[in-house]
Amino acid sequence: MEKQKEQELYKLEIKKPVEYDGVTYSSLEFDFDALTGDDALNIDEELASLGKSAPVAAFSTEYLIRMAAKACTSPIGADFFRKLSIVQFEQIKNKARSFLLSAGSET
Repeated sequence: MEKQKEQELYKLEIKKPVEYDGVTYSSLEFDFDALTGDDALNIDEELASLGKSAPVAAFSTEYLIRMAAKACTSPIGADFFRKLSIVQFEQIKNKARSFLLSAGSET
């Protein structure tokens, strides 16, 4: 009998609501498990087009923030996170990093 893992979304409660593309957000949900290899390659291509690289994705702020934008269930871009407080910016960056690092430890 195979155990089914319930889909887990990470929810970020935004302490100071942020307006983005005409919508005010007070919370966001992220589905990191929905990301694919195509997402990883697209992030690498985005960074390359900006003249940037991420030799180690889990330690690149630019990579992690773009990853969070792709995992978000609301239509936001990576530029959204620049509007958050530094504490909340770090929260979502660290959540993305934790996801990558934990994925590497699964057997």
